Amino acid sequence: MNVFDLTGKVALVTGGSKGLGKAMARGLAEAGADLVIASRSESELRPALDEILQGTGRRGRYVVADLSRRPEADRLARTALELMGRVDILINNAGTNVPQPIDQVKDEDWDRVLELNLSSIMALTRALVPQMKSRRWGRVIHISSIMGFVSKEGRNVYSATKSALLGLARASALELGPHGVTVNCIAPGLFLTDLPNRLLSEAEKQAFVQMTAVGRWGDARELVGPVLLLASDAGSYLTGTTLVVDGGLLAR
Repeated sequence: MNVFDLTGKVALVTGGSKGLGKAMARGLAEAGADLVIASRSESELRPALDEILQGTGRRGRYVVADLSRRPEADRLARTALELMGRVDILINNAGTNVPQPIDQVKDEDWDRVLELNLSSIMALTRALVPQMKSRRWGRVIHISSIMGFVSKEGRNVYSATKSALLGLARASALELGPHGVTVNCIAPGLFLTDLPNRLLSEAEKQAFVQMTAVGRWGDARELVGPVLLLASDAGSYLTGTTLVVDGGLLAR
């Protein structure tokens, strides 16, 4: 199982204070990685980092950053490198959703969701891959969504950004592959984190469950295996692709 060992690696997880980001960060720490987590809320980051590192013996720091503002992506990259000396694994997880019908999309909402869900990912990747290339080892993982393949009424902006990540990963994989850096996406399905819990009614939650093959929502810890595969030497020949982790929803 040494191919999953991340000892000596440093991972940066955006949106790492709760939900899927926190679960993935904990899994990376358990596999031996040191961590930097980032989100907008220091009150959430501080206790989250303690929980993520508890019992692992790993190092970790947190950075408060609002990635809906372009300069914050560059500042986060610089700060992570200053704090840890390197970033080997970048998990682009931060994102949001503002459901609106296409004829009611507000420019300010479009711009904010696009910046957070897509542009900040480009900016962080742009800032951090040079030092990965110099060591000829790196892992970049964009957290897309099954909404990048299918959609739902009102998810115009969200689906557009999550689909775009698939293309971004393919192009970056071709450019970075010769330098030992892989770029992939994970497309989670039904994970009852804060965002869907806030946006979906109870009836919608039950309707979604019936669409899966396994008949339930996923637990955030069930994303740890896929992220460890793509973040480690176990996934060294996987690049430019998307792992769909959806309990069989797309099979319907």
